[in-house]
Amino acid sequence: MAVCEILCVGTELLLGDILNTNARFLSKELALMGISVLRQTTVGDNMQRLCAAFNEAASRSDIVIACGGLGPTADDITKEALAQVLGLRLQKHEPTARAIEQYFQRRGVPMPRTNLKQALVPEGADVFENRNGSAPGIGVKDAGKTYVLLPGPPRELEPMFRDRVSAYLASYSDCVIISHAVKTFGIGESLMAEKVADLLELENPTVAPYAKDAEAYLRVTARAASRQEAERLCAPVIHEIRRRLGSKVYGVDTENLQRRVVELLQTKGLKVAFAESCTGGYAAKRITDIPGSSAVFECGIVAYANAVKSRLLGVKPGTLKRFGAVSTQTAVEMAQGVLRISEADIGVGITGIAGPQSDTGGKPAGLCCIALAAKGAAARVETIETGRANDREYNRFAASSKAMDMIRLYLEAAE
Repeated sequence: MAVCEILCVGTELLLGDILNTNARFLSKELALMGISVLRQTTVGDNMQRLCAAFNEAASRSDIVIACGGLGPTADDITKEALAQVLGLRLQKHEPTARAIEQYFQRRGVPMPRTNLKQALVPEGADVFENRNGSAPGIGVKDAGKTYVLLPGPPRELEPMFRDRVSAYLASYSDCVIISHAVKTFGIGESLMAEKVADLLELENPTVAPYAKDAEAYLRVTARAASRQEAERLCAPVIHEIRRRLGSKVYGVDTENLQRRVVELLQTKGLKVAFAESCTGGYAAKRITDIPGSSAVFECGIVAYANAVKSRLLGVKPGTLKRFGAVSTQTAVEMAQGVLRISEADIGVGITGIAGPQSDTGGKPAGLCCIALAAKGAAARVETIETGRANDREYNRFAASSKAMDMIRLYLEAAE
């Protein structure tokens, strides 16, 4: 199996100013091609260190992919570094130069001469047209090694890799690797792993447990000569995982819980409305992050103060006085209230203590009550206690995730 190393170039990456999503994207795409990524290196805009990184990567890899540093400014030196390492001259690539000049002509603005720096490529290089920017990608084959230089912006890098570079690297691919993520909610990583312990010992496909905030998932990965064969290997294992974990599984390769909820609401032609306190609109925000959510999202009300809970949502003052704002009773009346005042089919109420302070009644931070009310059905209510008193962001996320899962389970039960 061919080995690849990814070099991510840019001092801004080392400073933490930019989140490096390119390494993740490239690693996943290369894995699907059966090319192993054994190292990812981040290096700043320094000629000496970048040249050293190229030399080190080439000494242990068949393929070196560098992303970033192809722009027109003085600190964009990735091409220059590779040319120096390989002893190649940079020469003007006329089609790229013309494309850059035409871009500025169309905009009706003068072109800074420095932009033509992007048209310089190492002699003998293959050039990959950039249809989403001005810096082309570059491929160089030298002494049995393959070097690929890609622009840094993901909106340029990702289509260029899929459209051009994957074919350029096809000769290195002797197998296909397929991976699927079985996503769960409401079960911890350790219990999930315990329920599938024997499957974790498989060699092809492999099964590996992972945890993320308020969720856990199992990654099933198969290697075969063709995609069809790899999928055939994965299918029975995924089926068995779903059988063992039951309703804890909310999807396979589903992006997230809110995506699943929006899909279910769209399928059933239903709308949801939220009444939120401690989450401050977090649940509504997650739903509206999904394209197409306007068809299924009715409204969101953030009712922090008790007076607003009563005035807008109809929560009884007696309920607040007897049980408190953070109670299952208040959550139910919030859910019923937002259902009543909207045209939604499902109303969700969320109330809790995000932290870090507990409330005056001694209820702990991290305690949240979530209720679901639906037309023609009895209200459902659940309580979670995260145990993370000092993690306000996590508590808000966990409460909104629980709300998503309650909606999911309600809709799936109706199928």
